[in-house]
Amino acid sequence: MTTLDDLPIRDDLRGLSPYGAPQLDVSVRLNTNENSYSVPEPVAEAIGKALAAELRDLNRYPDRDAVALRADLADYLGHGLTADQVWAANGSNEIQQQLLQVFAGPGRTALGFVPAYSMHPLLSLGTGTRWVPARRGVDFGLTVDEAVGQLREHAPDLVFLCSPNNPTGTALDPAVVLAVLDEAPGMVVVDEAYAEFARAGTVSALAVLPDHPRLVVTRTMSKAFGFAGGRLGYLAADPAVVAAVQLVRLPYHLSALTQAAARAALAHRDVLLGTVDAIKVQRDRIVTELRARGHRVADSDANFVLFSVDGDQRTAWQTLLDAGVLVRDVGLTGWLRVTAGTPAETDAFLTAVGRL
Repeated sequence: MTTLDDLPIRDDLRGLSPYGAPQLDVSVRLNTNENSYSVPEPVAEAIGKALAAELRDLNRYPDRDAVALRADLADYLGHGLTADQVWAANGSNEIQQQLLQVFAGPGRTALGFVPAYSMHPLLSLGTGTRWVPARRGVDFGLTVDEAVGQLREHAPDLVFLCSPNNPTGTALDPAVVLAVLDEAPGMVVVDEAYAEFARAGTVSALAVLPDHPRLVVTRTMSKAFGFAGGRLGYLAADPAVVAAVQLVRLPYHLSALTQAAARAALAHRDVLLGTVDAIKVQRDRIVTELRARGHRVADSDANFVLFSVDGDQRTAWQTLLDAGVLVRDVGLTGWLRVTAGTPAETDAFLTAVGRL
């Protein structure tokens, strides 16, 4: 049988494993930051009708530039954005890959402040970009001085900022974002995949977009919209950035069905986003309860919580799994991450934590 070692794959890919979280058949799955609430039936019916309307024309290519979808996304984001300032793709991962393809690549550098989203270094590797894992400070925080100092040291062509950060869950101080924008010599990408779950008063980088033509804000419909299976991510940026990204996008990269389903979901956003507050209640409940039990817990503006465990986190992960609760081991010694789900899922998780 042929193995990877028998194939002429790139040397820098040898020995690596593909990105992915365990997909196990357990009663409570809280490891991938999905929205635990199913799509409401009226919305499912609306999406079904939108898909049915496209079926007879599947012999034709979709709108290559997804103009109507981009207009709907701009309307959702607000801030005076228009369709020429928005771009959409198959999840925010593809959006970020496209950004690396056009603004980074061989001979260029991307930098992120770790721990952060683990796909960023993998996307950098796949595009031939040199990856720099910059450091976070105490309790996974990031100050202006820490950020600026490392930018001056490495002068990256592209900077990733996560706000709220994954896996810690904490949103960035706007002063840090502005300092990075002032210091970075290239593009600055603010990954706001969990922005809808942020605590009151949290400022989106969209607010400063008009004054910073090298700023890109990426979002997703996977989390707050409960549209993970639909695979729709998007960015907001200067129109010139959107034009640049189209230089590397694949032809007809968004199917007609994806565009139709996403537009139907956006048309019912008030219903779909109705679960956000309920999830935030469970998130805050998890934070409060775990702290009361003596766990260290990172402040969370996302739909998940990073918490400490005694001893080896892999042993703790298995203990929770044995109790029927799947959480995420993100590779941080002594820490695990749990998604905030339904009240019943939170009950099960907190009960299982009692076994640690």
